[in-house]
Amino acid sequence: MSRIGKNVVIVPEDVDFSIVGKVMSVKGKLGELSEVITDSVEVTYKDNKVSVRPINKDKTSLSQWGLVRSLINNMVIGVDTGFSKTLEVIGVGYRAAAEGDILNLQLGYSHDIKVAIPKEITVKCAKPTEIFISGFNKQKVGQFAAEIRSLRKPEPYKGKGVRYSDEYVRQKEGKKK
Repeated sequence: MSRIGKNVVIVPEDVDFSIVGKVMSVKGKLGELSEVITDSVEVTYKDNKVSVRPINKDKTSLSQWGLVRSLINNMVIGVDTGFSKTLEVIGVGYRAAAEGDILNLQLGYSHDIKVAIPKEITVKCAKPTEIFISGFNKQKVGQFAAEIRSLRKPEPYKGKGVRYSDEYVRQKEGKKK
């Protein structure tokens, strides 16, 4: 029994949810998302509630059960309120600036790093040491934030680098004389 899959997803009034064949689509004030339903689960929509049930009791159906329910929940939350990640740029001379659809990063290398911002994501830099990423697709927001962080991961001795705002970097002790 899946503890995640057995819960129903409540769809808000201002979100349109539809299932056509094996494609479910969610449309809200922030955008529109669609996903193909696997053959191992059954999705029903009734009275602004979406329920997911496995078709069989085999391992693939049971593993897809909670996954599909989580995907539906993330789609509904995304088009209604959206998702966001905040990154901090820590280090002397490290800075970030969003210029149109390009994010310009200075991370201590001999050159600036220019990263193209995807269309469905908005990036704001209120301060030169803070990057705010938001969008309605949870996977794309998290993937873009992870790609930015991977350009200069936080190092354990001084803590310099790009990190999530809620991330804790454990400081190591330096070498002794």
